[in-house]
Amino acid sequence: MASSKKFIVEVEPAVPAKDGKPSAGPVYRSVFAKDGFPAPIDGLDSCWDIFRISVEKYPNNRMLGTRELVNGKHGPYVWLTYKQVYEKVIKVGNAIRACGVEPGGRCGIYGANCAQWVMSMEACNAHGLYCVPLYDTLGAGAIEFIICHAEVTIAFVEEKKIPELLKTFPKAGEFLKTIVSFGKVTPEQREQAENFGLKIHSWDDFLLLGDNKNFDLPLKKKSDICTIMYTSGTTGDPKGVLISNNSMATLIAGVNRLLDSANESLNQHDVYLSFLPLAHIFDRLIEECFINHGASIGFWRGDVKLLTEDIGELKPSIFCAVPRVLDRIYSGLQQKVSAGGFIKRNLFNLAYSYKLRNMMGGRTHSEASPLSDKIVFSKVKQGLGGNVRIILSGAAPLAPHVEAYLKVVTCCHVLQGYGLTETCAGSFVSLPNEMNMLGTVGPPVPNLDARLESVPEMNYDACSSKPQGEICIRGDVLFSGYYKREDLTKEVFVDGWFHTGDIGEWQPDGSMKIIDRKKNIFKLSQGEYVAVENLENVYGNVSDIDSVWIYGNSFEFCLVAVVNPNEAAIKRYAEANNISGDFKSLCENPKIKEYILGELTRIGKEKKLKGYEFIKAVHLDPVPFDMERDLLTPTFKKKRPQMLKYYQDVIDNLYKTINKK
Repeated sequence: MASSKKFIVEVEPAVPAKDGKPSAGPVYRSVFAKDGFPAPIDGLDSCWDIFRISVEKYPNNRMLGTRELVNGKHGPYVWLTYKQVYEKVIKVGNAIRACGVEPGGRCGIYGANCAQWVMSMEACNAHGLYCVPLYDTLGAGAIEFIICHAEVTIAFVEEKKIPELLKTFPKAGEFLKTIVSFGKVTPEQREQAENFGLKIHSWDDFLLLGDNKNFDLPLKKKSDICTIMYTSGTTGDPKGVLISNNSMATLIAGVNRLLDSANESLNQHDVYLSFLPLAHIFDRLIEECFINHGASIGFWRGDVKLLTEDIGELKPSIFCAVPRVLDRIYSGLQQKVSAGGFIKRNLFNLAYSYKLRNMMGGRTHSEASPLSDKIVFSKVKQGLGGNVRIILSGAAPLAPHVEAYLKVVTCCHVLQGYGLTETCAGSFVSLPNEMNMLGTVGPPVPNLDARLESVPEMNYDACSSKPQGEICIRGDVLFSGYYKREDLTKEVFVDGWFHTGDIGEWQPDGSMKIIDRKKNIFKLSQGEYVAVENLENVYGNVSDIDSVWIYGNSFEFCLVAVVNPNEAAIKRYAEANNISGDFKSLCENPKIKEYILGELTRIGKEKKLKGYEFIKAVHLDPVPFDMERDLLTPTFKKKRPQMLKYYQDVIDNLYKTINKK
């Protein structure tokens, strides 16, 4: 594999440090945009145009699919065509306007992904309303905050979320006047709503409000806002990110150019499984890309345990996931292999190492070992429905060992992307058949400029031979500001560059590796700085743990950690060493703790960490870090202040035991 390939071109030189401003590295863009960014798609000025044009081109294509309950069981997917969806969207739009909501009004959408979610969103697009997703996982306090902050006047809600929404009253009632259920409304809910002076409609009744009404669709400009996405943030109130029609249209043109250049273009026969929340930019953007191509979107049933069944039924061709889901798939496959008996296990391992070696040597995944694919890995492919050609991971870093494993066994491209709500999702994406990009997020997408800015206080130098620094992005993909928070907008937007707060390192081939977070840094008592995110990524290479949170402060000289061990791995180790007990008691067993600490130390030595970067004591929590205990954001980022609060006693005890020694 030639390392001379380079997937970026320099468009502006580096800038030295000046007047207290840190230095910045050269400005780069994708090699696929070396002759300029892709032109905007003709006639496509807004998100409404994306849908409208596809309805004209592909009226009878399957658009939205749902598994319906038949005699208590979920049957096959039942589809609505582009034309059928369009007819419903027009009714929904007329009904919204009949309730007195004018263009520029704010419309909330609350609930799991489903056909009604997309129809409500398209109705907003049609009438120039700001679509405001109410996060499924943010809880009542945040939902009330968003309704009042964005001044939401009408909200579409999943049936089972209505009680949650009603909890935000009477306060939310200052703005929110109409609730529309994705399904039915109970008499009790009707009564409750009326007591608040609120109108509440079932989905079918609401559509009737739009009958015989024909509101003109307003003219929509590129600069108009199409959605306000509130990001959870690891600190403070959610921030409302204003995303314009232009950002969406620009990014779609960029994604098309990227996939075309990699010979993996989307087409009208593609099928997507919609399960990542539409309230996040990642899923919203991908679904817009699918709609742009007249392709099909099938919805999951909302239960992670049934996800593989939904995959088998839908047979998607593109599968987007977050590392947490891919980690589950990885663990499940590993368990199956280790339970498969000696011969099967050895055959699998042999095929795996042979194919991996050939892929590392530069062969494409389909050429690396067709025989292994046929005999061994075809079962894995069938487990994902048999048609998947791209698995795209985003929202958080995917562990390199999981990424490599899936690249080999799933018989499809496994790509990692990086972006923020503020950059309209995908800003960097790794490329198919480039094994060098393992553990990176690939080069920039071909519609933005990227550069690194030095962070002297963390010793990151963007102009050194190994350029490291804060990732900064420029281009039409950027958001239009934080809603009603000019102060926060000014903090991150400097001279047209958006500062992401993430620390990256350019690789020789032009891919970006995310190595740290600018704010996650603390000092130990001996004055050494610790970049905790970077260390968690290193220790994440221990295959017997699922997650690790590392803690230190300036009163202590060393680091401690809380670890979520992998249940199957711990049980295997316990069995091999005659240690009895269930998972919970094994996590309390000193021998198991010693084993995990040993594994962490082994990786630390292997990766040549400095002495103070080693973990000196560990607590094993059998319950994975979760949103229920407020330890994670909805995109699975750690909320460090909340973690400290939750594990304070544990941390105190760990330091007590160390300081006694």
